[in-house]
Amino acid sequence: MCDDVLPKDPVTKPSTPIHRRTQRQRVRERFADPSRRPGLLVAFEGPDGSGKTTQRKLFKTWLKSEGYDVVTTKWNSSALIKPLIKSRKSIRALSAEEFSLLHAADFRHRVEQHILPALWNGKLVIADRFLFTGLARDVARGLDLDWVLKLYQPLLWPDLVFYFSVSPVTSGRRVGAVRTPNYYEAGQDVTNVNDPVESYHRFITRVISEYESLALIFNFITIDAEQSIGDQHHHIRALFRDGERRPWSQWNMDAITEWLAQREGRP
Repeated sequence: MCDDVLPKDPVTKPSTPIHRRTQRQRVRERFADPSRRPGLLVAFEGPDGSGKTTQRKLFKTWLKSEGYDVVTTKWNSSALIKPLIKSRKSIRALSAEEFSLLHAADFRHRVEQHILPALWNGKLVIADRFLFTGLARDVARGLDLDWVLKLYQPLLWPDLVFYFSVSPVTSGRRVGAVRTPNYYEAGQDVTNVNDPVESYHRFITRVISEYESLALIFNFITIDAEQSIGDQHHHIRALFRDGERRPWSQWNMDAITEWLAQREGRP
Protein backbone atom coordinates (compact mmCIF):
# COMPACT_ATOMS: atom_id res chain seq x y z
CA MET A 1 0.00 0.00 0.00
CA CYS A 2 1.30 3.44 -0.89
CA ASP A 3 2.36 5.28 2.27
CA ASP A 4 0.22 8.31 1.44
CA VAL A 5 -2.98 6.35 0.91
CA LEU A 6 -5.27 6.41 3.93
CA PRO A 7 -6.19 2.89 5.05
CA LYS A 8 -9.83 1.96 4.62
CA ASP A 9 -11.39 -1.19 6.00
CA PRO A 10 -15.16 -1.57 5.83
CA VAL A 11 -15.13 -4.40 8.36
CA THR A 12 -15.29 -3.29 11.98
CA LYS A 13 -12.64 -5.05 14.00
CA PRO A 14 -11.99 -4.98 17.72
CA SER A 15 -9.19 -2.65 18.78
CA THR A 16 -6.50 -4.44 20.77
CA PRO A 17 -3.55 -3.10 22.79
CA ILE A 18 -1.17 -4.73 20.29
CA HIS A 19 -2.95 -3.10 17.36
CA ARG A 20 -2.86 0.32 19.06
CA ARG A 21 0.85 -0.03 19.82
CA THR A 22 1.45 -0.91 16.16
CA GLN A 23 -0.49 2.15 15.01
CA ARG A 24 1.33 4.42 17.44
CA GLN A 25 4.68 3.13 16.25
CA ARG A 26 3.60 3.70 12.66
CA VAL A 27 2.72 7.32 13.49
CA ARG A 28 6.04 7.89 15.27
CA GLU A 29 8.02 6.51 12.36
CA ARG A 30 6.11 8.60 9.84
CA PHE A 31 6.65 11.91 11.64
CA ALA A 32 10.27 11.12 12.52
CA ASP A 33 11.19 10.17 8.95
CA PRO A 34 14.01 12.57 7.92
CA SER A 35 13.34 11.95 4.23
CA ARG A 36 9.99 13.75 4.29
CA ARG A 37 8.58 16.93 5.73
CA PRO A 38 6.36 16.23 8.72
CA GLY A 39 2.90 17.69 8.87
CA LEU A 40 2.82 20.97 10.74
CA LEU A 41 -0.08 22.86 12.28
CA VAL A 42 0.26 26.61 12.74
CA ALA A 43 -2.56 28.60 14.35
CA PHE A 44 -3.18 32.32 14.02
CA GLU A 45 -5.16 33.66 16.98
CA GLY A 46 -6.31 37.05 18.16
CA PRO A 47 -9.33 39.32 18.55
CA ASP A 48 -11.17 40.82 15.61
CA GLY A 49 -9.23 43.73 14.18
CA SER A 50 -5.85 42.31 15.18
CA GLY A 51 -4.72 41.84 11.57
CA LYS A 52 -4.15 38.10 11.91
CA THR A 53 -5.96 37.26 8.66
CA THR A 54 -3.72 39.66 6.73
CA GLN A 55 -0.68 38.03 8.30
CA ARG A 56 -2.03 34.55 7.63
CA LYS A 57 -2.37 35.35 3.92
CA LEU A 58 1.15 36.80 3.73
CA PHE A 59 2.53 33.80 5.61
CA LYS A 60 0.81 31.36 3.26
CA THR A 61 2.19 33.14 0.18
CA TRP A 62 5.70 33.01 1.62
CA LEU A 63 5.43 29.34 2.61
CA LYS A 64 4.30 28.35 -0.89
CA SER A 65 7.26 30.24 -2.34
CA GLU A 66 9.47 28.15 -0.03
CA GLY A 67 8.02 24.91 -1.38
CA TYR A 68 5.59 23.99 1.38
CA ASP A 69 2.32 22.26 0.55
CA VAL A 70 -0.09 24.53 2.43
CA VAL A 71 -3.70 23.99 3.50
CA THR A 72 -5.82 26.67 5.19
CA THR A 73 -8.72 26.11 7.55
CA LYS A 74 -10.92 28.89 8.91
CA TRP A 75 -13.06 29.19 12.01
CA ASN A 76 -16.73 28.30 11.60
CA SER A 77 -16.33 26.93 8.07
CA SER A 78 -17.58 23.34 8.27
CA ALA A 79 -19.98 22.67 5.40
CA LEU A 80 -21.93 20.42 7.77
CA ILE A 81 -22.30 22.72 10.80
CA LYS A 82 -21.89 26.29 9.51
CA PRO A 83 -25.40 26.53 7.95
CA LEU A 84 -26.98 25.59 11.29
CA ILE A 85 -24.93 28.19 13.16
CA LYS A 86 -25.83 30.82 10.59
CA SER A 87 -29.55 30.10 10.80
CA ARG A 88 -29.55 30.16 14.61
CA LYS A 89 -27.59 33.42 14.65
CA SER A 90 -29.98 35.04 12.17
CA ILE A 91 -32.86 34.72 14.63
CA ARG A 92 -30.70 35.44 17.67
CA ALA A 93 -31.63 32.10 19.18
CA LEU A 94 -28.24 30.92 20.48
CA SER A 95 -27.67 30.65 24.21
CA ALA A 96 -24.07 30.81 25.40
CA GLU A 97 -24.04 27.02 25.81
CA GLU A 98 -25.48 26.31 22.36
CA PHE A 99 -23.11 28.84 20.81
CA SER A 100 -20.22 26.96 22.39
CA LEU A 101 -21.47 23.46 21.49
CA LEU A 102 -22.11 24.26 17.83
CA HIS A 103 -18.73 25.91 17.29
CA ALA A 104 -17.01 22.96 18.96
CA ALA A 105 -18.90 20.59 16.63
CA ASP A 106 -17.83 22.67 13.63
CA PHE A 107 -14.24 22.51 14.85
CA ARG A 108 -14.30 18.72 15.38
CA HIS A 109 -15.73 18.13 11.91
CA ARG A 110 -12.92 20.16 10.32
CA VAL A 111 -10.26 18.43 12.44
CA GLU A 112 -11.38 14.97 11.35
CA GLN A 113 -12.22 15.75 7.72
CA HIS A 114 -9.52 18.26 6.79
CA ILE A 115 -6.81 18.95 9.37
CA LEU A 116 -5.74 15.42 10.38
CA PRO A 117 -5.73 14.06 6.80
CA ALA A 118 -3.58 17.00 5.71
CA LEU A 119 -1.10 16.49 8.57
CA TRP A 120 -0.90 12.77 7.85
CA ASN A 121 0.07 13.57 4.26
CA GLY A 122 2.85 15.94 5.32
CA LYS A 123 1.10 19.21 4.58
CA LEU A 124 1.42 22.42 6.53
CA VAL A 125 -1.94 23.48 7.90
CA ILE A 126 -2.59 27.13 8.73
CA ALA A 127 -5.58 27.62 11.01
CA ASP A 128 -7.16 31.06 10.92
CA ARG A 129 -8.38 30.68 14.51
CA PHE A 130 -8.19 27.43 16.43
CA LEU A 131 -9.90 26.07 19.55
CA PHE A 132 -8.49 29.00 21.58
CA THR A 133 -11.01 31.28 19.86
CA GLY A 134 -13.77 29.14 21.31
CA LEU A 135 -12.17 29.14 24.75
CA ALA A 136 -11.69 32.93 24.85
CA ARG A 137 -15.14 33.82 23.55
CA ASP A 138 -17.04 31.21 25.54
CA VAL A 139 -15.38 32.06 28.84
CA ALA A 140 -15.99 35.75 28.08
CA ARG A 141 -19.66 34.74 27.81
CA GLY A 142 -19.52 33.36 31.33
CA LEU A 143 -18.92 29.65 30.69
CA ASP A 144 -16.48 27.56 32.72
CA LEU A 145 -13.10 27.03 31.06
CA ASP A 146 -12.85 23.34 32.01
CA TRP A 147 -16.37 22.68 30.67
CA VAL A 148 -15.54 24.35 27.35
CA LEU A 149 -12.17 22.60 27.06
CA LYS A 150 -13.84 19.21 27.40
CA LEU A 151 -15.96 19.97 24.33
CA TYR A 152 -12.79 19.98 22.21
CA GLN A 153 -11.44 16.63 23.40
CA PRO A 154 -9.61 14.62 22.16
CA LEU A 155 -7.27 17.58 21.97
CA LEU A 156 -5.09 18.47 19.01
CA TRP A 157 -2.44 21.10 19.70
CA PRO A 158 -0.83 23.35 17.08
CA ASP A 159 2.92 23.15 16.66
CA LEU A 160 2.96 26.94 16.80
CA VAL A 161 0.37 29.48 17.93
CA PHE A 162 0.87 33.07 16.85
CA TYR A 163 -1.23 35.37 19.02
CA PHE A 164 -1.79 38.85 17.60
CA SER A 165 -2.10 41.20 20.52
CA VAL A 166 -3.94 44.53 20.31
CA SER A 167 -5.76 46.70 22.81
CA PRO A 168 -9.57 46.78 22.98
CA VAL A 169 -9.44 50.34 21.66
CA THR A 170 -7.40 49.34 18.61
CA SER A 171 -9.65 46.35 17.94
CA GLY A 172 -12.77 48.50 18.14
CA ARG A 173 -11.29 51.22 15.93
CA ARG A 174 -10.21 48.81 13.20
CA VAL A 175 -13.48 46.88 13.19
CA GLY A 176 -15.53 50.09 13.28
CA ALA A 177 -13.66 51.44 10.26
CA VAL A 178 -15.11 48.71 8.02
CA ARG A 179 -18.40 47.59 9.62
CA THR A 180 -20.76 47.80 12.56
CA PRO A 181 -20.24 44.75 14.78
CA ASN A 182 -23.08 42.25 14.47
CA TYR A 183 -25.14 41.01 17.42
CA TYR A 184 -22.96 38.09 18.50
CA GLU A 185 -19.68 39.70 17.46
CA ALA A 186 -20.56 42.61 19.74
CA GLY A 187 -21.50 40.22 22.54
CA GLN A 188 -24.93 41.80 22.86
CA ASP A 189 -26.31 38.41 23.87
CA VAL A 190 -24.43 38.74 27.17
CA THR A 191 -23.83 42.47 27.68
CA ASN A 192 -27.50 43.49 27.19
CA VAL A 193 -26.23 46.77 25.73
CA ASN A 194 -28.30 48.10 22.83
CA ASP A 195 -25.49 50.08 21.19
CA PRO A 196 -23.39 47.52 19.24
CA VAL A 197 -20.28 49.70 19.36
CA GLU A 198 -20.38 50.11 23.13
CA SER A 199 -21.29 46.46 23.57
CA TYR A 200 -18.37 45.43 21.35
CA HIS A 201 -15.93 47.43 23.47
CA ARG A 202 -17.15 45.78 26.66
CA PHE A 203 -17.19 42.29 25.19
CA ILE A 204 -13.86 42.44 23.35
CA THR A 205 -12.24 43.69 26.57
CA ARG A 206 -13.36 40.43 28.21
CA VAL A 207 -12.24 38.36 25.21
CA ILE A 208 -8.79 39.94 25.14
CA SER A 209 -8.41 39.35 28.88
CA GLU A 210 -9.14 35.65 28.32
CA TYR A 211 -6.72 35.54 25.38
CA GLU A 212 -3.96 37.02 27.53
CA SER A 213 -4.52 34.30 30.14
CA LEU A 214 -4.52 31.57 27.49
CA ALA A 215 -1.31 32.98 26.02
CA LEU A 216 0.42 32.35 29.34
CA ILE A 217 -1.14 28.94 29.98
CA PHE A 218 -0.50 27.52 26.50
CA ASN A 219 2.73 29.36 25.68
CA PHE A 220 1.56 31.33 22.64
CA ILE A 221 4.06 33.29 20.58
CA THR A 222 2.82 36.83 21.07
CA ILE A 223 3.05 39.23 18.14
CA ASP A 224 2.69 42.96 18.76
CA ALA A 225 -0.08 43.60 16.23
CA GLU A 226 0.22 47.35 16.74
CA GLN A 227 3.45 47.21 14.68
CA SER A 228 3.64 47.63 10.91
CA ILE A 229 2.43 44.80 8.68
CA GLY A 230 5.91 44.29 7.22
CA ASP A 231 7.64 44.13 10.60
CA GLN A 232 5.15 41.57 11.86
CA HIS A 233 5.50 39.40 8.78
CA HIS A 234 9.30 39.21 8.90
CA HIS A 235 9.17 38.51 12.62
CA ILE A 236 6.77 35.61 11.99
CA ARG A 237 9.10 34.16 9.34
CA ALA A 238 12.00 34.07 11.79
CA LEU A 239 9.89 32.60 14.58
CA PHE A 240 8.56 29.92 12.26
CA ARG A 241 12.07 28.85 11.24
CA ASP A 242 12.90 28.30 14.89
CA GLY A 243 9.64 26.59 15.76
CA GLU A 244 9.29 24.18 12.83
CA ARG A 245 12.06 21.99 14.25
CA ARG A 246 10.06 21.10 17.36
CA PRO A 247 9.28 17.36 17.70
CA TRP A 248 5.69 16.19 17.52
CA SER A 249 3.96 16.11 20.90
CA GLN A 250 2.58 12.94 22.46
CA TRP A 251 -0.85 14.62 22.48
CA ASN A 252 -0.81 14.81 18.70
CA MET A 253 0.60 11.32 18.29
CA ASP A 254 -2.40 10.04 20.25
CA ALA A 255 -4.82 12.17 18.20
CA ILE A 256 -3.45 10.82 14.91
CA THR A 257 -3.49 7.24 16.24
CA GLU A 258 -7.13 7.57 17.27
CA TRP A 259 -8.04 9.06 13.91
CA LEU A 260 -6.33 6.21 12.04
CA ALA A 261 -8.27 3.70 14.12
CA GLN A 262 -11.53 5.39 13.16
CA ARG A 263 -10.58 5.52 9.48
CA GLU A 264 -9.89 1.79 9.54
CA GLY A 265 -13.34 1.10 10.98
CA ARG A 266 -12.22 0.28 14.50
CA PRO A 267 -14.01 1.75 17.55
